[in-house]
Amino acid sequence: MNTTPEDTLAPIAADHHEPLWVQAVAAIEQRVKDGSLPAGRRLPAERELCGQLGISRVTLRRALRELVEKGVLRSSHGRGWYVAEHGGTDREWPNFLESFSETARRKGLTPSSLVLSADVSPASLDEGDEFGVAAGTELFRLDRVRMLDGLPIGVDSSRVPLNLAPGLGQVDFAHASMLDELTATGSEPVNAESMVESRGCPADLAPHLDMAPGDPVLVMESAMTDAKGRVVLITTITYRGDRYRLRTSFARGGSA
Repeated sequence: MNTTPEDTLAPIAADHHEPLWVQAVAAIEQRVKDGSLPAGRRLPAERELCGQLGISRVTLRRALRELVEKGVLRSSHGRGWYVAEHGGTDREWPNFLESFSETARRKGLTPSSLVLSADVSPASLDEGDEFGVAAGTELFRLDRVRMLDGLPIGVDSSRVPLNLAPGLGQVDFAHASMLDELTATGSEPVNAESMVESRGCPADLAPHLDMAPGDPVLVMESAMTDAKGRVVLITTITYRGDRYRLRTSFARGGSA
């Protein structure tokens, strides 16, 4: 390809405190963010990039692999490296509360679900404690395979006190969002306490995720509360580990 001035990358400082590949990642990512390398643009050939940045091909490829992992770039076998359509800012699920459908639409993907079961049954003693309701309270239970562009991402098992949204049994959850339905009835989830852990895929879920029993999955258990502090939704989502990533951030406390 013909290189324009906007494509050209400045040489990396060899005496910088950061490793060369980290600097290469930052340099390319900055060009994507400022629009110099727009979505869909093919990067210059590796030899040319190495010359521009002043690094070896081994170092460059480490940087390129990292950018693919971050969603900034995508590779095309035999054709080179391209800027990903979403610019790399949106590959992970967010660390703020939004529904599966909202996340999918934000990423330009089509969400859908295969409903495995939808029924009502009384809360057990433990479930009563979880929701802060009496044992025997009717819970709406929904199990479904969540998909993006027809690709299975995870199996979602949700529970909601039926009195919060009595019409849930009539909703087509092949396409509807549980958060939208709760919001419409005045019980919008605004906070979630979640735990994520790695497990082996249960045998009964493996066929729905195109996996073998025991294959690694990520399981997220969440309890969501509304503005009144009521627990309105509890979910357990079993994700394919290769199709789910959670982004989060941490802040160090102290006098500073």
